[in-house]
Formats: sequence, structure tokens, C-alpha cells
Amino acid sequence: MAGGYDGLVAWITGGGSGIGRELALELARRGADVAVSGRRIDKLEAVVAEIHALGRRGLAVPCDVAVDLQVREAAAKVAAHFGRLDVAVANAGTGVAGRFEKLGDAEWRRQMDANLFGVVSTARWALPELRKCRGRLVLIGSVNGIIWLPGTAAYAASKFAVRAIGLTLAQELRGSGVSCTLIEPGFVRSDIVKVDNQGRFHADYRDPRPKALVWPTDRAARVMARAILRRKREFVFTAHGRLAAFVARHLGWLVHLVGARIPHR
Repeated sequence: MAGGYDGLVAWITGGGSGIGRELALELARRGADVAVSGRRIDKLEAVVAEIHALGRRGLAVPCDVAVDLQVREAAAKVAAHFGRLDVAVANAGTGVAGRFEKLGDAEWRRQMDANLFGVVSTARWALPELRKCRGRLVLIGSVNGIIWLPGTAAYAASKFAVRAIGLTLAQELRGSGVSCTLIEPGFVRSDIVKVDNQGRFHADYRDPRPKALVWPTDRAARVMARAILRRKREFVFTAHGRLAAFVARHLGWLVHLVGARIPHR
């Protein structure tokens, strides 16, 4: 197993499930001690048990990224427990779907509180510790932060904002020893598609994405770990994700024409 993280300490928000969980385990396999944050302590403790089984130290730090004070306290707890912080991954987020005119103020605020302000808080409170170790800040965006389609206004707006923050931080941190890596996944298996706009989980919800294009989370975690280790500035993954990003950047007119033909539902 490739290493590269020996002796480093990582903190991952949204680390109790999905990409966050798999990335926590991947970094532990590569030699890191890992703290995971999220709102479900039972899920966090399960991940920590798996980290311990891999021979690394783990820590569960419950935290709602939409509450700035909780994020501040979580970052402090991680640094105090391990004595350092080398990698901070702002991964926690949720998805709000629906046409613009169908979304209310509460739905927009819920989307931005989790996906935008949660990232801002995580980066703000992690950076002082990362500066001490010339560490790595990681923001998890999405290909939806590059391409736009009907029904994704709220989610895409939050991820477009994350992209702007990530690329700006990469400039502002240049020369500081701290890197900022913006990761933009395409389709990856996740329970986010089973959560409604009010945050309720529905086990019976069907994933509408083409199964052949959806990556398993362990595969996603492996390529993410490599990008973080190499301090990539921006990393888009899955072949279809790269293709979508290329089309959005160079053939915006085509995205508009295709999107405009998607029927209202």
C-alpha cells in the first residue's frame, strides 16, 4: 500500500459516511492519524473503530459545520488531542434540488449553511494549525461547481462558491508553505441522493444517476489521497466529470442548449 502520510494528522468533516469515511480509512492505511467530524456520533465512532483496526489513532469529534462555534471547537480539539494538524478536509455537505422558482428561503439557507459556510468555517479555523506544519487544506467541491443544469441552482451555486474560495486561497497561501487543493468529483456513490431538501433520509430513494458512471467511494478516496499528497491546486475526477468540465469551460453554448431542452418536472 502506498504511504506518504506517515505521522501526519488529518481532520475530515463529514467523515462518518460516503467519501469522507472512505477518505479517512484511505489516509489511515497510508499512515495518517485521523479525526472525523459530523453530526452522528454513532457513525463517527464506527469509523474511528475501523481506523484503530488499521493500527492508527482515530478521534471522533461531533460537529455541525453550519455552526461556526462548533467548527472552531472541533478544530481546537483535534489539534489539542494530536498535538498538530497536517491535513484538513472540508468535506461535509448536503444537496438541495429543484427548479429555482420552487425553492424557498429555508432551502437556500440550508444549502448555503452546509456547503458554503461550513467550508468557510472549516478553512478559517484549520488554517492557523496548518500554518504551523506547512500543511494541506482540502476543499471538496463538485463538477456541479463548473457546469450548470436545470434543477441544480442551489447546489451548483454553493459549489461554484467553493470553487472560487479554493482557487483564491491557493493564490493567497502561495509562499506560506500551506497548500489548498480543490477537489471536484463527478458521480460518486453517496447517500446524498437519498436525502430530501429538508434533510430527511429516505432509504427507498432511487439514485437517478447512470450506474455505469458512478464511482465506488473507495476508488474515489484513492485518487483523492494522491491529489492531496501531491498538493494539486485543482483536481477533477471521473472521466465523465472531466468531460463535463471541459464542455462547460469551452462549449458553454452547448451546455445551455442541452439544459434548455430538459423538460420541467
